[in-house]
Amino acid sequence: MIRRVDLRGVRRTKAEVQELLPRATLDVNEAMKLIEPILSRVKNGQAEDLYSLAQEFDGVRPPTIQVPQAALELALAELNPEIRRSLEISIERIRKVHNDQVRNPHTTRVVDGGTVTERWIPVDRVGLYVPGGRAVYPSSVMMNVIPAQIAQVQSIAVASPPQKDHGGLPHPTILATCALLGIKEVYAVGGAQAIALFAYGMKDVCEKCDMVTGPGNIYVAAAKRALRGIIGIDSEAGPTEIAILADETADARNVAADLISQAEHDVIAAAVLVTPSIALADAVEQELARQIKLTKHSERIVTALSGIQSAIAIVDDVAQGLDVVNAYAAEHLEIQTKNAREDSAKIRNAGAVFIGPFTPVSLGDYSAGSNHVLPTGGCACHSSGLSVATFLRGLHFVEYSESAFKDIAPTVITLAEAEDLPAHGQAISARLEDR
Repeated sequence: MIRRVDLRGVRRTKAEVQELLPRATLDVNEAMKLIEPILSRVKNGQAEDLYSLAQEFDGVRPPTIQVPQAALELALAELNPEIRRSLEISIERIRKVHNDQVRNPHTTRVVDGGTVTERWIPVDRVGLYVPGGRAVYPSSVMMNVIPAQIAQVQSIAVASPPQKDHGGLPHPTILATCALLGIKEVYAVGGAQAIALFAYGMKDVCEKCDMVTGPGNIYVAAAKRALRGIIGIDSEAGPTEIAILADETADARNVAADLISQAEHDVIAAAVLVTPSIALADAVEQELARQIKLTKHSERIVTALSGIQSAIAIVDDVAQGLDVVNAYAAEHLEIQTKNAREDSAKIRNAGAVFIGPFTPVSLGDYSAGSNHVLPTGGCACHSSGLSVATFLRGLHFVEYSESAFKDIAPTVITLAEAEDLPAHGQAISARLEDR
């Protein structure tokens, strides 16, 4: 079911590892061509265009584009009490972690009379996208909304696809979670059209946003790429992925269960085990065969695990395994080794790292307190997951006294002349002339 890749005997470069452990092929550029008419319809259209797009792509016409407050309140009132309590526990933990990400202003005294103060200012308005599709994602509501609220974004809107089974509104659990978090502006709009609505705004429907965050399918990713610059984005989220670095001390049942948990998301989800233990690899294969038969989405899981994007990679030792997982740069990386905490300290490239046998990715998906909106497709080499900082901009406030200005003026004039920008220097020298 899952292929093996033998990496023993040779230390691979990052490029070689990525070639041997590729992601599923996603043609975002082709998707961008397909969504061009959608973006144009939203940019130049009216509410009726959104209704038509919902009918076309979601198979239902929403009763209204903006979800009524009464529907949000009803969804919360009817929410299963056990689910509500689980959401409340998760919200508390996510807030606790993200509260520690707040950035305070700092003033640097460069010289006497010369200061630079850095202040962190939230964006004015954000649009948060919560996907529908194969699953229901109240967790994505929490992961997007809570950091934005802690960053003190003043205007927050949420969009999620309309559902045929729920009268054309987003899933009631999504609505209930929005209500639980105090979000009142929710739109029954999905896919590329939701990103376009946030990017362009629409008169009498939705105010333009400054930034859009949240995961989605390839068309959502394509819309983000096409509209980046018109709006800020967090990332072009691709299919989910898990890598597990495990040695002979790992429990094959746990490893197999964790691989399956992420393969459950999508037929192109990636699940990669990196291990120096042939015995563990064999045992995991046996456990995969046993456990998949017991899962609800077995067909989807088998397809994901059989794809080119999934593999068991055999390495010489844990040290080589660390090199491999750093080169792969997984969205989710589990370390299940004898010295997991020490080994985790050597990780440079991952969206989030889950340490030890009792810290599965599923914990982070919901209730660990960490954020689950993470870089995919190897982007963890250069990008971070969603956080409070995503919604903040660092602004420098510069203030120099007359004496501090006169002291540095010759330096600035010299550099301006060196760059052949004499007017820059003249802006300095004009202040030195007698008035």
